[in-house]
Amino acid sequence: MHRTLPRRLIVTAAALLPAIAMAHPGQCGHGFGSGLAHPFTGIDHLLAMAAVGWWSATTQERRWWMVPLAFASCTLLGALIGLNGVLRLPASETMIALSLVVLGALLMSKLRLPTAAACGIAGAFALFHGYAHGVEMPACGMGEPWLAGMVTATALLHLGGALAGRLAAKHADWATRLAGGITALTGVALLTGVISA
Repeated sequence: MHRTLPRRLIVTAAALLPAIAMAHPGQCGHGFGSGLAHPFTGIDHLLAMAAVGWWSATTQERRWWMVPLAFASCTLLGALIGLNGVLRLPASETMIALSLVVLGALLMSKLRLPTAAACGIAGAFALFHGYAHGVEMPACGMGEPWLAGMVTATALLHLGGALAGRLAAKHADWATRLAGGITALTGVALLTGVISA
């Protein structure tokens, strides 16, 4: 069992960090499949969604699913706000990068917050992630199927993160701190312009 754990962690990491993670701009496709692929094409969104699942599975025990649900719901709300232009969320890219720093720090520290507070933090950052998706949508002419695909991908990334978190908690606790460190450092790199999403 312990000999297969590194393979499982590597497979999970490979699923969460595809080689196309930096190919975010210019992706204009239509329909469910394009929306499903979209969160996997930006390292900022990919890491945040996986980190939310990992952190909640590590710290929220039986109600772990509530934090990812809050994130996915607020991502959809943010996308609708961005799509319809009813509200402008300033500095959304900065807030997205900051979300990686905060989520990474929460993951490294394994800080246990009340579920409502954890949902509030995740939901607040998710608004900015969703908003960024929604602002991109009009140029591509996407609609409801694309949104459904994006939310499905968000849920899958949360589940992947949660699975990795549960495996790490049982067999490789160091992996949680490592994942948090990678997430936080990526956020710092985005904030300082060392890399771009």
